[in-house]
Amino acid sequence: MSPTNMLVIMADQYNPKMLSCEGNDWVKTPNLDALAERGTRFNRAYTNSPLCVPARASFATGRYVHDHRYWDNAIAYDGRLPSWGHRLQEAGFPVVSIGKLHYRSENDDTGFDEQIIPMHIMMGVGDLHGSIRPNLPVRYQARQYVEEVGPGNSKYQEYDIDITNRACTWIRDRDSKSAKTPWVLFVSMICPHFPIIAPRRFYDMYPLDSLPDFKPPDTDLFSTHPWWKGFNDCFIYERYIPDNEHRKIILASYLGLISFMDENVGRILATLEESGLSDSTRVFFTSDHGDNIGARRLWGKSTMHEESAGIPLIMAGPNIPEEQVCETPVSLLDMYSTILDGVGLPDTASDKVLPSRSLLNTASEPDNVDRIVLSEYHAAGAISGVYMLRAGSYKYLHYAGGYMSELYDLDADPEEMHNLASDPSYAATLSGLKHKLLSMLDPEEVNLAALSDQARLIEKHGGREAVIRRGAANNTPVPGEEPVIIK
Repeated sequence: MSPTNMLVIMADQYNPKMLSCEGNDWVKTPNLDALAERGTRFNRAYTNSPLCVPARASFATGRYVHDHRYWDNAIAYDGRLPSWGHRLQEAGFPVVSIGKLHYRSENDDTGFDEQIIPMHIMMGVGDLHGSIRPNLPVRYQARQYVEEVGPGNSKYQEYDIDITNRACTWIRDRDSKSAKTPWVLFVSMICPHFPIIAPRRFYDMYPLDSLPDFKPPDTDLFSTHPWWKGFNDCFIYERYIPDNEHRKIILASYLGLISFMDENVGRILATLEESGLSDSTRVFFTSDHGDNIGARRLWGKSTMHEESAGIPLIMAGPNIPEEQVCETPVSLLDMYSTILDGVGLPDTASDKVLPSRSLLNTASEPDNVDRIVLSEYHAAGAISGVYMLRAGSYKYLHYAGGYMSELYDLDADPEEMHNLASDPSYAATLSGLKHKLLSMLDPEEVNLAALSDQARLIEKHGGREAVIRRGAANNTPVPGEEPVIIK
């Protein structure tokens, strides 16, 4: 496969079901649909953790969370482990980022020749509240998520427009004829991440009476399962939602942000075409994780449902099959090998032991639906670590601490409405998937490692009560802005 430039575009908190090419024709994403039509879409793509910082560390390093140990939004990637950016720099390939990285600090060597308007965790510290586990604090910041919604403008929209403008300028400045080596450009937008406020033009695309009903919660599971009770007592979004019309306003705003983001992607791709670089550039679109956006009365990320742990993943360009939907399970960490493969950089011995595998190879081979994908979560709202395996048609959820597992057959039940874990006829399936997980890691040992790292961090900052008294920001501020602390 011939080396090319690589343009990687990442959204933030993009629910993978919110693509019209996924079959939801009430969602308006014409530019992403066009990208999928001329390339390959992976419809079993997952984040390795449904949270910004650990997901982006897996994206950078090609490693699972339990391996890199960047557990939550206060323990962020710092360059300690090699990234695909470091590998590119060592080989002399230009590599640049524009926009959100959510690593620890711009001063860390994380593998970019240049970071243009980067966003990192707040003041190099991030969300300490998410490290308070297993004795969870109440996340009162949830109120802002569900109340500051509807049509309007936000700093995040301005930031994305700036990111888009700078990406277009950067592409226009490339000279395709004189370039000696392929370049890699990582463009990382922040929408549709909350605040869920959409420009009026995009909000009006989604009249409330045209929106679908919300998926109901599993009230029995949520009321009896200790992990879920802890989660819903921590994230109290629903306490601030007066009625279903308000839920629809939140959904319309989120969809408006998706269409806003889609337009920005379209501008970047149009610039690539106008600059004569489309034939020498592979384009990738993905997200760090999804958003439940009201399904099961859940909001935000942090769960292993398809809406939250699933991600959109589309690629197009030279030697990539067109109009293809790939059924092989893949994850965000596969981007490590994909980027190196795309520029023609061979694997080193250390690369070969990583779980990452090039999506360029995956797309050109027959589907392998039995490939295992792992996601894990050790952060805000979780009294213990939770691990997700996607294997064939099944999704298996394992909770550290001995809490009841969950099992779903996604072929028969794509909306995950029927937990099969207690069904005796699925006992062998449940046991087999647990065995596969245990062959990959020790859930209890990993859980203790995460809790230990987090406890040390909280103690360093004065202890649990001191951290809670100081309050927390609901969002990372855009570059140059001060955080808004909520107590």
